[in-house]
Amino acid sequence: MEDLVESILDYVRADYTDYAIMINGEWGSGKTYFWNNKIRNKIDSLTFNGKKYTTIYMSLYGISNLEEISKKIYIETTQLMDKNMKKYMESHDRTSIPEYAKTGLDMAHFFGASQKDGKIDYGKFFATDDKVLCFDDLERANVDVIDILGYINNFVEHDHIKTIIICNEKELATKLKSSNLEMKTFIATYLLDKEGSLLATDKPMVEKIGEKIEYVFDKANDYERIKEKLIGETFEYAPKFNYIINGLLMRYEGNTELIRFLREHTNLITNTFIKSGTRNLRILKHALNDFRKIFETVNKFYPNTNIRVLQTMLIFTIAVSFEIKAGKITKDKFININTNEEYKSILVSSRVLMDNRQFYIKEFDSNYYFNFKSEYRFFKFIEVYVRTRIFDMKIFKNDMEMIIQTIDTEKLPGYKRLLTEEYWKIADDQFPFVIEEVVTNVRKGDLQLIDIVKLFAYFSYFSRRKLISYDMQTIKNIFIGGMNLVEDKSEYCSNIDEELSRIGIDVGEDMTEVLNHFHEINRNLRVKMYQNKAEEIFKCIPMKMETFYEKFTEEYMGKPLLKYYDTYKMIQRITCASNEDIMKIKEMLIDRAKKYKKELESELPFITSLKSELELHCKGKHNSIKIVMIKEFANDLQIIIDLYKDMPPKKTYKRAKIRKEVNEDV
Repeated sequence: MEDLVESILDYVRADYTDYAIMINGEWGSGKTYFWNNKIRNKIDSLTFNGKKYTTIYMSLYGISNLEEISKKIYIETTQLMDKNMKKYMESHDRTSIPEYAKTGLDMAHFFGASQKDGKIDYGKFFATDDKVLCFDDLERANVDVIDILGYINNFVEHDHIKTIIICNEKELATKLKSSNLEMKTFIATYLLDKEGSLLATDKPMVEKIGEKIEYVFDKANDYERIKEKLIGETFEYAPKFNYIINGLLMRYEGNTELIRFLREHTNLITNTFIKSGTRNLRILKHALNDFRKIFETVNKFYPNTNIRVLQTMLIFTIAVSFEIKAGKITKDKFININTNEEYKSILVSSRVLMDNRQFYIKEFDSNYYFNFKSEYRFFKFIEVYVRTRIFDMKIFKNDMEMIIQTIDTEKLPGYKRLLTEEYWKIADDQFPFVIEEVVTNVRKGDLQLIDIVKLFAYFSYFSRRKLISYDMQTIKNIFIGGMNLVEDKSEYCSNIDEELSRIGIDVGEDMTEVLNHFHEINRNLRVKMYQNKAEEIFKCIPMKMETFYEKFTEEYMGKPLLKYYDTYKMIQRITCASNEDIMKIKEMLIDRAKKYKKELESELPFITSLKSELELHCKGKHNSIKIVMIKEFANDLQIIIDLYKDMPPKKTYKRAKIRKEVNEDV
């Protein structure tokens, strides 16, 4: 972002310019905030070659004629011209008035201020080389964009005033095409009818009308032409959202509990924001404001609410806000869902019964709750609040009572209490029992690998604060031993950063050794997972080909699954497949290698070995259709190998395998 700021300042500092610059970005992405907080102050404090710059900012939002822009410039400058103007021009050998000064004169006359006698510093008023004009919300003006740009061009071309235009070009393009659409359609239909081509069947009528509208009313080309003349550089505003989100959270600094919760779960906010598929920070700001009331009300009436429930409330508030306010859905999508149980039953019907009527709910859940496990994922009182702006206390209390019945924290296992609620909410008399219960679970290897790592962070924290009697080395020994015990029965963790971000305390330096051990075990689990998946999927060849195609194409087209499979097993399966399937498998392997070259690079040793083994399989055999198909398979694998000709294989597959096991497996 600093590079963008510096580029804009370079434009302002340039001795001579005859062009404007544009800052382009989506609605709500923070462009105006960026101007006010990152650019404007720096320009106003800028002194270059003896000149102190002054910014003049105008929002074009809602203006209906060019005169309104002139009024805005006049009000911003507030300099009134009087009868001494002529005297000043003669004494300074001026023969013409700058365009933007004409605007001030016209407006002064309009407001009846031109007759006033006043001492005006015309030297400053007529100067144009120290002014920076900023026109914001170009796409939101109610005036033809071409006319506005022509108006601005007067300042740029004639006065060489530094000019910055802020807009959303994507919306601008839509506006250019959709303005006066009914009139354009009527005229296009009339012209087609006069040409005798309206009822012709060579093209669909809608397509013909669209083409005629584009030909007759091609404003987009007019825009591009004037933009090419006026705009010298276009900067894409793509903010770093982590930084901006931290800025949004600063407004809650006065609420200690809320800001602590939001700071600890910035990752949840960012991830949900990204999953919304928009860049609209304005909606996020409103969603966080809604969550403030939700958080404060929950803490007031139900102070011991499970931390996992609060996390889910945060996700749900942001998600529903974006779905409704970004216009992605109609407001009634959630109206008929009244409880969490109904929400879950809809998910079951959409996934198991393939009920397409509820497809949206399935997509919503899969998107926003991906890799986030929570028993409670729908809150009616939040949905009503976001949709209607009414915080219904009756619905709120019904929801919360149902949550309490569903999630009784005191009946949760000790390790879940540490992982899903703030530790200080555990009563002092219960805390020692929770600690000993967790130690027992870890020593027995009863937990998942990632949970052991997160629990170690808590135990390290407790040890540093003398809340438990275990010293750090003892804790490490217990937890590393527990990790070793669960290596054979744990699942691979693919979202490590997200899981670790849920730790609700400061992580100490003691984590390094445990994390390194975790990563080593997790890598082994990854290999084991892919080996099992490879065995499961490739075992479908040749007897369950439909299952093979479905599983492989849906889940592993871009993942290097072949890296984890035995070459000789694959040869046995391919040679037992039908001729048609041999061709389909070959084409599928080539297509995926072309599409996912980088992702599948580690499969190259397998492909190289497979080619050699297939050639060896065919060697000395009498030609048959199948043998010819296999030979073609082997030859065409060279296409994949050639994709990586500049990247030598990292290892070589050996043919030495226990063929008896393979034959039995096939």
